[in-house]
Amino acid sequence: MTTLPTLPALPTLLVIPTGIGCELGGFAGDGLPAARLLAAASGCLITHPNVMNGASLYWSDPRIHYVEGSALDRFAAGSLALRPVRRQRVGLLLDAGIEQELRLRHLQVADACRASLGLEIGPVVTTEMPLEVSLNRGPSGASWGQLGRPDALLRAGEQLRAGGATAVAVVARFPEDTGSEALAAYRSGTGVDALAGAEAVISHLLSEHLGLPCAHAPALSPLPLDPALDPRAAAEELGTTFLACVLVGLSRAPDLVLWPPLLGSVAADPALLRPEAIAAVVAPAGALGGAAVLAAVERGVPLISVHNPCLLSVTAEALGLSLAGAQVLPASSYCEAAGLLLALREGISPAALCRPIERLA
Repeated sequence: MTTLPTLPALPTLLVIPTGIGCELGGFAGDGLPAARLLAAASGCLITHPNVMNGASLYWSDPRIHYVEGSALDRFAAGSLALRPVRRQRVGLLLDAGIEQELRLRHLQVADACRASLGLEIGPVVTTEMPLEVSLNRGPSGASWGQLGRPDALLRAGEQLRAGGATAVAVVARFPEDTGSEALAAYRSGTGVDALAGAEAVISHLLSEHLGLPCAHAPALSPLPLDPALDPRAAAEELGTTFLACVLVGLSRAPDLVLWPPLLGSVAADPALLRPEAIAAVVAPAGALGGAAVLAAVERGVPLISVHNPCLLSVTAEALGLSLAGAQVLPASSYCEAAGLLLALREGISPAALCRPIERLA
């Protein structure tokens, strides 16, 4: 029997910005099916925790690299490379503002991941004072937030790094919002994740300061049962914490390597995923203004622009990308985006799949 040669991977960035109400990927891990499909099509997918985190639900795939958002931006810009690892030692950073019972719930989740999944977790550090998270909404309706004591967050992170942690899971106490219209809209599938913007602030700040993979899980009291709950929001209501998916994601998150490296031996590492290897970027058609997308496009990487309605209208046309010579490939769904990735991976011109085909002359 003849064995067909294995196609080389097509390293692809998948970006679904957080806190802007994306129809797919704007809820509790509902971007996971798309990520799994795109990973199968490309053979190598680099994406951020917002896509992969489903609270009590998660999915491990060696073809998917779990990279915090600001690190993803730096990777796309060419200032970081990624080193795949077998495992990370995940330090647990707890906000001093978390009540004792809720704190214990999170510690039990960490113990469960150690006992049932074999993850290496520790040390555990509690901030010296509450982090004082606040939630806000921008004029567009997108969520964002503030941190009253960023200094306490960074000191706790430094303690974890000094204690041997190679990645950091953060749990901050978030303000309760149980009676708000925004939460009701989110649970019904029509709103924006009000927590996402503040979560991004925390993980970006810590990852950039420590140079380690980081991700965040909010500490909140469980919500009352809602019979009309949208399936996309359901993953967040299966348990008492959102921590499990973060610990699993970080357990095999790639190391962040400054690029270009100071040592030649680092550059010679065959496992290193270099920024120049990025061969495609996939993002919602209305949210193309992020740093990772623009950096990749500026470097000549093909952009697959997917129909995925959100609060923004930052389109390829609005940015003038086609006029600037960027290769923009529109896709009506992530299924179509997967087909385009397969075409690129096979060396098939996407234009050859469309009709009519214009004459060369």
